[in-house]
Amino acid sequence: MKQMKRHIGLAAVTTAWILVLALISSPVFAEEKTDKASSNMEILREKIQADKKLVVAANMNLTDAEAKAFWPIYQEYQTKLTKINERITKLIVDYAQNYQTMTNEIAKKLMTESMAVEKERLTLKESLMPKFQKALPAIKVARYYQIENKIQAIVQYSLADGIPLVE
Repeated sequence: MKQMKRHIGLAAVTTAWILVLALISSPVFAEEKTDKASSNMEILREKIQADKKLVVAANMNLTDAEAKAFWPIYQEYQTKLTKINERITKLIVDYAQNYQTMTNEIAKKLMTESMAVEKERLTLKESLMPKFQKALPAIKVARYYQIENKIQAIVQYSLADGIPLVE
């Protein structure tokens, strides 16, 4: 039962992330962005980040000492990850805007950016691993990276499912 609750929490957070990415990447939404819409999106992002943190906390089983060391590193990771996710959102918007008139030059530019984003995500994970390993036993670091990877995999699958192939 405990495992089922963890999966449900993970699914809820991931679904919310997908919703945010979908709203941001929608060409109509991007063109008609108002201050109120921006404010609502920021509130939604903050809620999703709080929900994600709850999912991580429920799955990490941290001692008080581990939690004290872990959460500042977690926050550093999430702050940097947000910047990467903003690049992904821009990439999706660029793709959507160019989908109907795709050229080889635009496709090459989009692929280059996509691979740069993937590389940046991996570099981020690698750069913070020593800090996580100093704060937690290796098994708990592995668990945390698994949680992050599962969320990323679900989001990527959902995005891939909703983004048409280049014609």
